[in-house]
Amino acid sequence: MLDPSSSEEEGDEILEVERKEVAAPKSTGGARTSPGRAADGHGGGGLQPRGRGSGGGPPSSPSPSVGSDKEKEDLEKMQREEEERKKRLQLYVFVMRCIAYPFNAKQPTDMARRQQKISKQQLQTVKERFQLFLNGETQIVADEAFINAVQSYYEVFLKSDRVSRMVQSGGCSASDSREVFKKHIEKRVRSLPEIDGLSKETVLSSWIAKFDTIYRGEEDPRKHQQRITASAASELILSKDQLYEMFQQILGIKKFEHQLLYNACQLDNPDEQAAQIRRELDGRLQMADQITRGGRFPRFASREMEAMYIEELRSSVNLLMANLESMPVSKGGEFKLQKLKRGHNTSIMDMGQEDENTLSKSDVVLSFTLEVVIMEVHGLKSLAPNRIVYCTMEVEGGHKLQTDQAEASKPTWGTQGDFTTTQPLPAVKVKLFTESTGVLALEDKELGRVVLHPTPNSPKQSELHKMTVSKGCPDSDLKIKLAIRMDKPQNMKHCGYLWAIGKNVWKRWKKRFFVLVQVSQYTFAMCSYREKKAEPVELLQLDGYTVDYTDPQPGLDGGRTFFNAVKEGDTVIFASDDEQDRILWVQAMYRATGQSHKPVPPTQVQKLNSRGGTAPQLDAPISQFYADRAQKHGMDEFISANPCNFDHASLFELVQRLTLDHRLNDSYSCLGWFSPGQVFVLDEYCARYGVRGCHRHLCYLSDLLERAENGAMIDPTLLHYSFAFCASHVHGNRPDGIGTVTVEEKERFEEIKERLRVLLENQITHFRYCFPFGRPEGALKATLSLLERVLMKDIVTPVPQEEVKAVIRKCLEQAALVNYQRLSEYAKLEENVGRLVTPAKKLEDTIRLAELVIEVLQQNEEHHAEAFAWWSDLMVEHAETFLCLYSADMDAALEVQPPDSWDSFPLFQLLNDFLRIDYNLCNGKFHKHLQDLYAPLVVRYVDLMESSIAQSIHRGFERESWEPVNNGSGTSEDLFWKLDALQTFIRDLHWPEEEFGKHLETRLKLMSSDMIESCVKRTRAAFEAKLQKSSRATDFRVPQSICTMFNVMVDAKAQSAKLCAMDLGQEVGLKKRGNPRQYHSQIDNLIEETVKEMITLLVAKFVVILESVLAKLSRYDEGTLFSSFLSFTVKAASKYVDVPKPGMDVADGYVTFVRHSQDMLREKVNEEVYIERLFDQWYTSTMNLIGTWLTDRMDLQLHVYQLKILIRVVKKKYRDFRLQGVLDSTLNSKMYETVRNRLTLEEATASVREGGMQGISMKDSDEEDNDN
Repeated sequence: MLDPSSSEEEGDEILEVERKEVAAPKSTGGARTSPGRAADGHGGGGLQPRGRGSGGGPPSSPSPSVGSDKEKEDLEKMQREEEERKKRLQLYVFVMRCIAYPFNAKQPTDMARRQQKISKQQLQTVKERFQLFLNGETQIVADEAFINAVQSYYEVFLKSDRVSRMVQSGGCSASDSREVFKKHIEKRVRSLPEIDGLSKETVLSSWIAKFDTIYRGEEDPRKHQQRITASAASELILSKDQLYEMFQQILGIKKFEHQLLYNACQLDNPDEQAAQIRRELDGRLQMADQITRGGRFPRFASREMEAMYIEELRSSVNLLMANLESMPVSKGGEFKLQKLKRGHNTSIMDMGQEDENTLSKSDVVLSFTLEVVIMEVHGLKSLAPNRIVYCTMEVEGGHKLQTDQAEASKPTWGTQGDFTTTQPLPAVKVKLFTESTGVLALEDKELGRVVLHPTPNSPKQSELHKMTVSKGCPDSDLKIKLAIRMDKPQNMKHCGYLWAIGKNVWKRWKKRFFVLVQVSQYTFAMCSYREKKAEPVELLQLDGYTVDYTDPQPGLDGGRTFFNAVKEGDTVIFASDDEQDRILWVQAMYRATGQSHKPVPPTQVQKLNSRGGTAPQLDAPISQFYADRAQKHGMDEFISANPCNFDHASLFELVQRLTLDHRLNDSYSCLGWFSPGQVFVLDEYCARYGVRGCHRHLCYLSDLLERAENGAMIDPTLLHYSFAFCASHVHGNRPDGIGTVTVEEKERFEEIKERLRVLLENQITHFRYCFPFGRPEGALKATLSLLERVLMKDIVTPVPQEEVKAVIRKCLEQAALVNYQRLSEYAKLEENVGRLVTPAKKLEDTIRLAELVIEVLQQNEEHHAEAFAWWSDLMVEHAETFLCLYSADMDAALEVQPPDSWDSFPLFQLLNDFLRIDYNLCNGKFHKHLQDLYAPLVVRYVDLMESSIAQSIHRGFERESWEPVNNGSGTSEDLFWKLDALQTFIRDLHWPEEEFGKHLETRLKLMSSDMIESCVKRTRAAFEAKLQKSSRATDFRVPQSICTMFNVMVDAKAQSAKLCAMDLGQEVGLKKRGNPRQYHSQIDNLIEETVKEMITLLVAKFVVILESVLAKLSRYDEGTLFSSFLSFTVKAASKYVDVPKPGMDVADGYVTFVRHSQDMLREKVNEEVYIERLFDQWYTSTMNLIGTWLTDRMDLQLHVYQLKILIRVVKKKYRDFRLQGVLDSTLNSKMYETVRNRLTLEEATASVREGGMQGISMKDSDEEDNDN
């Protein structure tokens, strides 16, 4: 029980002042007479019971002093506020009673626990924490991949205006942020390369742990966990005090008002609360009878429902009675929610019939627990100090207990004995013994005894009792100090001595011991008992009796204060010796009878109790003090008001709306779901006060819709539950069997159904903003499911899918427009309107907008596609519509681009790369439009590039210097780079249409082949021209340009494999169309043939040079005039001077030419195969030439100088070509053997001549060859 405190007294004084301030202007209108006694009658202002008048006339006209409009408005405002305050106080009384004694509902334990929601300030704090991490200002170690993931999450999610709206709507929790990040990183982690010993799951867990650290910041995780645990506990189960406090906040009730109401309503007294419920249920039955007699039925959908309505009222009361009856009688003040048995108990309706509920004496047997504590004995003087004494105790008819032993000098024990008995007036015997010292003594000696008759009302503290001394004990003044505590069983509501007389029972006016026994929730009996008897002597079943105070009865001697219990045909008069005892008896019997009339103590007692101070509490119980106190503060009208006279439908609508406001403003992301404690109180209120379920859910739906329409996040599943309940009720398919449907319920349901349909369509239209990033989880899917339910004509017939599809299609069409408009605003395209914008800037904006469009479509696929799984085709249409809106801006931007401008190709690549990998959008409407838009541009681009490359080839080769550049010349490198860049560009376009894509590829292969062919031919012509202009003597040196031309051929062959290669299908297709060229194979053949020709030309050049050498040697042929003259001149001159050896400079010059050419070709030409082929042909051709030259002189003897030169040339050539890697099979050819043999023979002949060979020999050549 809440006792009044000093703070309450101060609050009372404040209340008095407030009430006087409020009452002052109202007194002018005659609405109230006394500011201190607001509830002397039920007709005053404030909350009016249903069916009553206002209790007073309209306010009179204001006096001239307050006649201004402002004062009148202030007066009306004060009156409205006072009426609202009274209404809430009355409502709070009903709610308090539901909390104090629940017998229908319990707090649900299976509700999903709600997460703490994020406020605007918390969102800003989280943003700052993530920004600190990205700036490197935290101690969190992270790799680049994680930092990139956090950066993307920060930009896409945390900075999104949609998240800000979700926070504002109260639907964003820390769990939502975490789940979005987890989904965001899953794809990133899956795309990372595998690392040995590190699984992807480990990486995910590590990243999530780091995310939690960043999110939490510097907070202590232990404190955070403790706070979450505490809040979660309060979210699950609330105590009574917590529920009281919650609804004080909800209804705006002050603490001292709660204390006044709590004490006056005796909420801590379960008997009073159960009695209140019985009175309420009886009143509801009477109300049902009144409706039946008066015909004042609500308007129903059909007349047949009126009789059904009465049956439903009675059935609901019957069910409540059964619930109440199932509550255990021993229920105390401790708050326990028990699972109630529900079922119809038809006999409860007829409890007034005595034949069905007559009690027997065995039904009212009670069980008592006694505690007997023996403390000490006084006056024990005759025994020696060391004598042993002890006590025994027993309840008559039960077992006997003994204390410990003590010495006579200090007879103290403090021993407690526990007994149980069924006697309301038991006899407790306590005896004092001393141990006998005689040898022949069989029993210890009894010194004294005391017999007590305790009752539950007896004092509990220890007292001294005079003992009856045994014979032979000299101590005549023995006293024992002991305490007897007799507990009151829960089913005994009151007991005490009363005088009574009646017609059928207690027929003699006599004082008896009475006990008020509760047998069940609806059955009570007044029983009279005698001492040491377990069953009552007589009993009176209180069903149907009415108890009240009465005046002293003449002729009855005994008793000071009287009251009676009256029933038709019977009256029982009781009398008590004490006024307070009488009030307690009347209150207890008032609770037991369940009567509607509340007994009021006589006026003289009220006057006595109204004087204040401590005197009033002498004769009145504390409950009467609290009642008077509440009456003093104007609370009596709320406490004594009959709940049956109020419109609980409107009251419940108010309390539910206020509770929802309180719930949406707490720290949880509830989405409209009540907490378990709130659900429990509202359930109990509906059941106890008969609020129709359909009305409850209709009001709930209306409140939820109002909040949702104002931007609050409401769970569509919650809307679905309530809507389904109302729909089943209105269409006559309620699971609880309630069959009556009022016209108001039907009309309101249709109104709410239409509001709900509009809301759902609006949410689907704005699904990106109502359910950002797919949060709350499953909400969009539930919204679509609810829309399908709302579109149903009744509860059974499903709506045609085409109809649902048409509605969703319309919503998604609007969604595309809304999304694109907001996206355009975000991209700030509108700021360009009205001022000159360059084509480049417009294209840049269009590309930026394309990136945003792709991001939106990707987010739709990632976060919303699952919800639209049943309507995936509509989501594809939505995406196409969205892209179609973008295409208008794209087309406008492309139209203003200058002709032959290729800056727009990145836009195509951006869009096409997204569209081609999307199964649904690939080659869709927008994709085809994009292709149609860019196909002419691509063709034009290829045409211009082809012309440009052709011109560059022509101009390049005209000015070509044949200086080496990379793998070829400047012109060839430029050509191959352009061809490769063009093909790479076209390939990177990833043209989606297969036929056009193959056409582009084929055309580029053809163009590359043609260009390379032109390059090869121009190089071949330049090669030949270069050789023709060069020297034919041994002073010829292979120029760099010749090697560069060879390298151009090498590079052309390598590039053709890449630029001209075609798959088998393409080649077959070209063959079928009669194309004579095979591209790759054709250009390869051309290059090979050209290289052969170039090698042949170069070898021919080398042969010409050798021919020039041999031509010089031919002048020394035997038999010619020049040879004879030359020989004579040399011989004659050699007698006088040193004549140089003729021909060695020719041989040395040729050898030098060969070696230089070999080194140049080997070093500068990039293709080894070509070098080997060239050297083979060179060696073979020159050797054949020498052999032919010798063959022509077969009949002639070689001149010694011819022989020396040829030996030097052949020997050096053989060795040099061998060093260059020419194979032995080529070196040692038949021609070489022929030449070698001839020269060897000629050498032998010349060696016997005058002068000899001067150290030049083929043999030396062989030795040199072997040495090398």
